[in-house]
Amino acid sequence: MADTNLAHSSRKGDARAEMQRLRDHLDSKVIGQPVLTERLLLSLLADGHLLVEGAPGLAKTTAIKALSDAVEGDGHRIQFTPDLLPSDLTGSEVFQPETSSFRFEPGPVFHDFVLADEINRAPAKVQSALLEAMAERQVTVGAHTHRLPDLFLVMATQNPIEQEGTYPLPEAQLDRLLMYVRIDSLEADAEREVLRLVRRQARGEDEAEMEKITQDTVFEARRQVMSLHLSDALEEYIVQLVIATRDPGRYEPRLSEAVEWGASSRGTIALERCARARAWLHDRDYVSPEDVQNVAKDVLRHRVLLSFDAEVEGLDPDAFLDALIQRVPLP
Repeated sequence: MADTNLAHSSRKGDARAEMQRLRDHLDSKVIGQPVLTERLLLSLLADGHLLVEGAPGLAKTTAIKALSDAVEGDGHRIQFTPDLLPSDLTGSEVFQPETSSFRFEPGPVFHDFVLADEINRAPAKVQSALLEAMAERQVTVGAHTHRLPDLFLVMATQNPIEQEGTYPLPEAQLDRLLMYVRIDSLEADAEREVLRLVRRQARGEDEAEMEKITQDTVFEARRQVMSLHLSDALEEYIVQLVIATRDPGRYEPRLSEAVEWGASSRGTIALERCARARAWLHDRDYVSPEDVQNVAKDVLRHRVLLSFDAEVEGLDPDAFLDALIQRVPLP
């Protein structure tokens, strides 16, 4: 029994140490965006997909590529464009004249890490093909269903400017994303550090590539995340916070007509998983209310549909969620 406990403790420590090493690596590659790098790790630990929104040039693609390069597995970048077809993502049946039969040729979604760059540039049918693969973790072509890799993780980007010629993701499809992260421009100190990093890279002085994190380490970390202690009171707080997005009038009468549609049960599951992942990443064996509140907006902002009147008054999902976080009683 003692040997078993020792082995378990060793695996637990190894997984934490490896994830900390991965975090340090991401922070060294993506300057001045600690929230983005943490959210990438939370998605990896919580086994969900991520959408990152920010102006061009804020290292969205760099951050996502750095993660895929640092973890064992293969990655693929897809540049979404208006002329993209669903089969360009999922693959298609290719006729083989020599055997008079069809052979399935897998598309880019059959990689462990998929970077969907500017996902809102592609039409709805292409977005649906990708988001269906994200939800089901499988692709059906013709009469055959093909399973996606166990580590399958989609990291999508979009920018909030140049909306002409874009296709906004419908709310029902956004609900399949674990988190919707918005990032801002860098502070002056971070901007200077970016210049230094780029100069080092141009001179070939960039640091050596890190040893990749194994997939087994990622799966072990996920098991540990789901084993963290979550009190009944905090579980109830998570439930009540999500329910408040559907019926905010219980906590703030002026918000009673502000929402058309609140977060679904997917939101409840995602909020719990992300709070667990954050607690584990911060080297704790229990989940705290601060963990829940820290990730709440990134988990819920894309799951809330405000009323027209609320939008006219200048209320946005972040302000709406801030009001609920302040008013739903803590355990």
